[in-house]
Amino acid sequence: MEQEGIVYFAAPPLPYYLESGETYYKPGDQHPNRKQLGVFDLIIVTEGCLYIGEEQRQWSLTAGQSLLLLPDRYHYSVKPSEEATHFYWVHFHALGQWRQADTEAASFNHDAHHRQFLAHPYFLHIPQQWTLPYPEQAFRLIKTLNKASGERQSSAFWAQQQTFEELLRMMDLRQNESAASPVVTLAEKTEAYIKNNYRSELTSVTLSETLNFHYNYITRCMKQVYGLTPSQYLAKYRLEQAKLLLLKTEWSIAEIALHVGYQNVPYFTSCFTAALGLSPGKYRKRFTQA
Repeated sequence: MEQEGIVYFAAPPLPYYLESGETYYKPGDQHPNRKQLGVFDLIIVTEGCLYIGEEQRQWSLTAGQSLLLLPDRYHYSVKPSEEATHFYWVHFHALGQWRQADTEAASFNHDAHHRQFLAHPYFLHIPQQWTLPYPEQAFRLIKTLNKASGERQSSAFWAQQQTFEELLRMMDLRQNESAASPVVTLAEKTEAYIKNNYRSELTSVTLSETLNFHYNYITRCMKQVYGLTPSQYLAKYRLEQAKLLLLKTEWSIAEIALHVGYQNVPYFTSCFTAALGLSPGKYRKRFTQA
């Protein structure tokens, strides 16, 4: 099951910046009610307390806290500000797939859409609500975004996109060791080990001895973060490497099978065909100029 309170963005493509600004509320002011805004709205409070809700969830955001409002939800003011309140906001859009962890996550792990989602090289873990570990860094980045809006568009575009990506990286739990859970840490170590050793025979004993955890726990972590067991991830990665070799080399099917870790060539062909709907030979021919 996915971690609750996390919004997952499959990449590439990365989300891209649209606009940003800052808002001051006097006591009695409140956030407007909106629905189906169509963009992600990242709010970071610097002073006071902002009372805001999304569908059935409500938050009281204080200085140094962030909230990511989703584009297809109803957002509303829970109550007016009781004190002077200031916050920055950033609107951005995601062309790629994204997913919020919720109570349906367990069943979602098994459908075709989720398998396609996990096929991406990377996916960001952005907390929907978070107490920022380094709030001043976030404030600095958004000030840079706001300042660039007054420059020429040709230079402002690249400056803002670069700054926005830095902000995303800062908020990505997979990049923040202090916030990353032990589950994510172990899953990523397992992923790295598989990628570095996929050509060898990898067993449950090998992984347990290398990572110093019971294989059942490693499996639970991998399924929670990637939706795949270690053996499923290994098979998927081997086939991805085989696809590259089919396109980039003139090696025989047998050579490619052995190179990516399959000792039995017919079994490799069977696995490849089942996963892609084409045999290795037909896959290569599909991209070969006549």
